[in-house]
Amino acid sequence: MAVHEREKADLVLASHAIFTGIYDQVRAGAVAITGNRITAIGSMGEIKPYIGHETRVYDFGDQLIMPGFHDFHLHLLLGSLYHDCVNLLTATSEEEAAQMVKQFADRRPEDPWVFGFSWYHVYWKNKQLPHRTTLDRLIPDRPVFLFNAECHGAWLNTKALELLNITRETEDPPFGHIQKDTHGEPTGFLYETAMGLAREAFQLPDQQKNRLLRGFMNQAASLGITSINDFFPLPGLELGDLELYQSFEKAGELKARIHFLAALDGNLERPRFLRREYASSKLRFSGLKQFLDGVPTTYTALLVDPYSDRPESRGDTLIPPETVKQWVVEADQEAFRVRLHACGDGAVRLGLDCFEAARKQNGVRDSRHTIEHIEVIHPDDINRFAELEVIASMQPEHMAAAQTFADNCYPNRFGKERDPYTWPIKTLLNNGVSLAFGSDYPIVPLDPMTEIYRAVTRLHDDHQPTGGWNPQEKITMAEALRAYTQGPAYGVFREHELGTLAPNMLADVIVLDRNLFMVTSDQIRETKVVLTIMDGQVVYDRDTSENKDDFSLLRNASHLASMRLE
Repeated sequence: MAVHEREKADLVLASHAIFTGIYDQVRAGAVAITGNRITAIGSMGEIKPYIGHETRVYDFGDQLIMPGFHDFHLHLLLGSLYHDCVNLLTATSEEEAAQMVKQFADRRPEDPWVFGFSWYHVYWKNKQLPHRTTLDRLIPDRPVFLFNAECHGAWLNTKALELLNITRETEDPPFGHIQKDTHGEPTGFLYETAMGLAREAFQLPDQQKNRLLRGFMNQAASLGITSINDFFPLPGLELGDLELYQSFEKAGELKARIHFLAALDGNLERPRFLRREYASSKLRFSGLKQFLDGVPTTYTALLVDPYSDRPESRGDTLIPPETVKQWVVEADQEAFRVRLHACGDGAVRLGLDCFEAARKQNGVRDSRHTIEHIEVIHPDDINRFAELEVIASMQPEHMAAAQTFADNCYPNRFGKERDPYTWPIKTLLNNGVSLAFGSDYPIVPLDPMTEIYRAVTRLHDDHQPTGGWNPQEKITMAEALRAYTQGPAYGVFREHELGTLAPNMLADVIVLDRNLFMVTSDQIRETKVVLTIMDGQVVYDRDTSENKDDFSLLRNASHLASMRLE
């Protein structure tokens, strides 16, 4: 049937390499986009009838056209703030970190609070937690709040403690800890939910929040990220601004779809409101999230058996197991989906137990409950993921938290018996588990190429160990790309309109500067985005800002003769 003029495409993207996400292989041809939907995919001969006088036709040669990336786990406002603060990742000592904070604070004298990120005492020379007095000596009169690299703890100076009224009399909040010295005085370190005592520090001015969100949107678009899952809850804190997000949506300034999660805490009144009020195509409530444990690096992840290098401990839960199990069952009864942070194999088992209890009490439904991180799993629990239809949400970059494999603490924490079950990505895939990738930004960079590189190589930055860490857990490029596109779309119940390239799907499409299926592993991390389309609109075009020769834009159908007709 002929394509009428009213059905002509607004955009046509052509390339020798199109990854639809439906098949493992790339194909040559073109994608036609009309409005905010994909109209057709086929050879150039098949797409030619969709090209009218107003159609913009892009020829990308051998560059890869694929669905937009969907980051399944990040913290939007926290990440935006990260880029506006001092980064302490390179500090090798407490003193060096404090000096870096001082230099930053001097450049920003008008900031009411001095924020920083990514200090990590585990990799400092003395490996000791920092003290407020080190900051006091350099910044005595302005409050300082510094997230550690995991965002599960914070280092504050005395001025901050005073403004927050944290004293020797302040009791630990549930599931948190205020570090105190031998005299009972706060040291300046807040752990887990104790960070919630500082929530007033994050009442940022509207102007700053607007600037931060706009910066995030531009960054996401430049990285080809067209959808995200924004986790509001942190231990003791909830960082998100729905009024701000909604204002951007109304102004047409959202360059990525936002699916957000609120806290699972036993109170379902607010989630009911959020589910009812936020259900648009670009801003949508997506479920509830809670922490089951901490992280292995600090021995706070819950293990089935004791840590190999600390046999007196196997970690612990942040919330009593029966409490969180009850919360999950109650949320599931009202058809809320739940996502549980679980790094250790003991926490993973607890999460599966929670979802199994919900099934037994409420019956089986298409819940798409999810476990986050899964840094190690007990072999007895592998099959339970598929049996319970639980999604595995994983962030491969976490496996290379240390720059060199020699500095990787996980083999020491877990020992030889558990080592083969660390980040068991391929094992879960082979067992029929739905897999979704994210970054956990700002804990690690937002760039999807970082996660894809780790997943297909399992190498650290020093290219060690030879062949990759547990090479049996490597996945293919097609599997990695699907985990960053199709998997998250399924995870938010939107696989019918997002995550693959097919007719009638929403037009969230990106173009990379090379064909990822034809490059060496080292070139994966060098890959850049050329074009990002979200909801049928070009939200990033490298041609307009960096390089005029990356692709040719054929302005109208009269130039079609110069294109390939595969």
